[in-house]
Amino acid sequence: MQQHKAIKARYPDAVLLFRVGDFYETFGQDAIIASQVLGITLTKRNNGGASDSELAGFPHHALDTYLHKLVKAGYRVAICDQLEDPKTVKGIVKRGVTEMVTPGTATNDKLLDFNSNNFLAAVHIANNAYGLAFLDISTGEFFIAEGDREYADKLLMGFKPAEVIFQRQNQRRFKEEFGTRFYTYTLDEWIFSFPYAEEGLLKHFDTHSLKGFGIEGADAGIVAAGAVLHYLRETEHPNLQHITSIHRLAQADYLWMDRFTIRNLELIHKSGEGSQTLLDVLDATVTPMGARMLRRWIVFPLKDMQKINERLQTVEYFILQTELRNQQLHALKQCGDLERLVSKIPLKKINPRELLQLARSLTQIDTIKQLCMASENSYLQRLGDTLNPCHYITEKILAFITENPPALAIKGGFLNGGVNEELDGLRNIAQHGKEYLLQLQQKESESTGISSLKIGYNNVFGYYLEVTNSHKAKVPAAWMRKQTLANAERYITPELKEYEEKITGAEEKMLAIELNLYDALLNELHDFIAPIQANAQIAATLDCLCCFANNALQFNYKKPVLHEGDELVIKEGRHPVIERSLPPAEPFISNDLTLDKEDRQIIILTGPNMSGKSALLRQTALITLLAHIGSFVPATEAKVPLTDKIFTRVGASDNLSAGESTFMVEMNETASIINNVSPRCLILLDEIGRGTSTYDGISIAWSIVEHLHHATEQPKTFFATHYHELNELENKLPRVKNFHVTNKEVGNKIIFLRKLAPGGSTHSFGIHVAKMAGMPSSLVNRANEVLKQLEEKHVDSALAQNVKGLTAPKLQLSIFDAHSQTFDDIRKMLEGIDINRLTPVEALLKLNEIKNLLK
Repeated sequence: MQQHKAIKARYPDAVLLFRVGDFYETFGQDAIIASQVLGITLTKRNNGGASDSELAGFPHHALDTYLHKLVKAGYRVAICDQLEDPKTVKGIVKRGVTEMVTPGTATNDKLLDFNSNNFLAAVHIANNAYGLAFLDISTGEFFIAEGDREYADKLLMGFKPAEVIFQRQNQRRFKEEFGTRFYTYTLDEWIFSFPYAEEGLLKHFDTHSLKGFGIEGADAGIVAAGAVLHYLRETEHPNLQHITSIHRLAQADYLWMDRFTIRNLELIHKSGEGSQTLLDVLDATVTPMGARMLRRWIVFPLKDMQKINERLQTVEYFILQTELRNQQLHALKQCGDLERLVSKIPLKKINPRELLQLARSLTQIDTIKQLCMASENSYLQRLGDTLNPCHYITEKILAFITENPPALAIKGGFLNGGVNEELDGLRNIAQHGKEYLLQLQQKESESTGISSLKIGYNNVFGYYLEVTNSHKAKVPAAWMRKQTLANAERYITPELKEYEEKITGAEEKMLAIELNLYDALLNELHDFIAPIQANAQIAATLDCLCCFANNALQFNYKKPVLHEGDELVIKEGRHPVIERSLPPAEPFISNDLTLDKEDRQIIILTGPNMSGKSALLRQTALITLLAHIGSFVPATEAKVPLTDKIFTRVGASDNLSAGESTFMVEMNETASIINNVSPRCLILLDEIGRGTSTYDGISIAWSIVEHLHHATEQPKTFFATHYHELNELENKLPRVKNFHVTNKEVGNKIIFLRKLAPGGSTHSFGIHVAKMAGMPSSLVNRANEVLKQLEEKHVDSALAQNVKGLTAPKLQLSIFDAHSQTFDDIRKMLEGIDINRLTPVEALLKLNEIKNLLK
């Protein structure tokens, strides 16, 4: 218990699994946590003191069953093992923590989702600069980035790390800026220093500078990367040879989407129960590494025209070359998770079965290489040329490991015959032991004439010869008597003793030889980690491109044309997610759309509720996005300008935990868009201003449209709204065009045709939608009565007249209510009061005066 106390003091914030014999035990508070999370019995033990100590444990072989439950429940787990063999040590066995498992450092298959990365992130905040590092220890992928708070926010949203580490003094700031949606852990300030981080990286990569990785100068990012490596050392992860490289995520290389856009477009995060994301409908990959890469492509679309066209041309080539695509997919399917298999080598966690799978995967890489080299596509040839099947090590593994090896190396019997002479000799003894004993028994029986002679075995004497009392007189003098039974005697002979030594030591010797040879093979594999990781990346790329080709064929996607101009033209565009979730008999209504800077910079889209305005906005963004990741798009034709930013403001939910209303969230997101527009961006706004009063909402929406129209960048904008008054802007601003989503009234019913048409709409059909939603008919009838009375009194006509009378440049709608002047008077009165000289009576009189002003 003193030993436990000393080790626990070093890991106070972790659940300590303390190995005692064949069990992992937990004590005190750890035992209470373990019993609750794992559902195991909580008992008590007395350690000679006055107080009892809680105790809960489980067998050591059940570690995999229980470990992932503790980590998934949000606990850090320190695994404390026996560092010495109890058979060879007198007294207490030396123990120590061999591994610390946290959500971000997990390598166990049960803790990992094969289709997504498990990133550990570090955030270094230096004034207003943010350095970030993302490492997946299970694959060896290591990224750094730096930028402003918005970029950091976007990266955290896109990478969705399992754990985030940062400086202890930044705890409040991190929570305020990035929320509480991450599992976090704080470290001391000295760890986040540039010299310490740089030294750690240079030592890890064994280089003299970081120039070769293209990260020199990214000081804040380097500090974050150094903190990640420090944290891994601190959590007992010394074997990191599979982290062979580090990549910089430069903001300029990718199409920018802030975290609101990633959320609003539902790219990788579901909006609710049963909903589908873009990733869900696109992902037809056949390898786990392909699925992980596709996820990253969606969040980081390309901005480089050449790279995008390379992908598009290869997808087109795969569509035309059906046989090649099928052969590639067949080979890729058999590759398994090459990336995660290779990362287990330095961690010494790869078992014989996985090692054999690694060799088989490399055999498939050879097939993939030949297919790529034989193709007529230059990009495929270049990928094929980079592939390295690692013939030497593949052949060695296949020669070493048996066809059906055990899952654990400790069980032995996984090496082929002919690998080691001594091993073969020992196996011969072990396997042919019974035959030898029968021969010995027969030989002794014949030489002595004892017909009932038997060879037996027990734990006390080992092998013995058993002779019944009736034949006792025939026993030779050289035999040594060991035991007397009621009706028999047991003897041993020198020959039997010699054989016993051979056979009993054979099992242990065989296992020792196998484990030594296995260890040597793993050490040899270290030289092949980098090329195998490169193979995994190329296989993942090919998997994504084959997936795009299959999607295009199956769902009738067409190749988009990317160009350097400004015109966005989509013919018969469809929403890739909605069209897949429709009932089989219901077709998706496609729409044409054109946006440019000359004539149609801003489209104001009006139409009834539920008519599909939001879907139209989203599908425009998704088609643009798909084109930039190198995928074909759901349209008959798409001419997409090279875009550097996509902004969306679609839907909002109250951020009540941060004290923000729906309207505040809406304004925050819109402000972020307005302040970051660029000449090549695409802006999609839905229902701006609806969270406040009608006058305020129209004023804000109107001024936003006008601001974007007059902006020097002239961003292409699609603006959906319920404020039909905004249709007036078409007459005042030359590049604003009105469109509406069509509908048809049949009696008192409304049918949504979901087709885009020029011109504005003047009706929202809100009451019809309320009826469709199942509102009581009495309520719907009353709403119609109120609407009729309001329309008769022309309540809206004054507003409509006011809007028509507005002149575009001088537009100045008040965003205050009727009390604005009164509030102004009160403000002036309060400013003129000297509080320090005010008596209580005078204060009450002033309060009364203010109250009268408000009447």
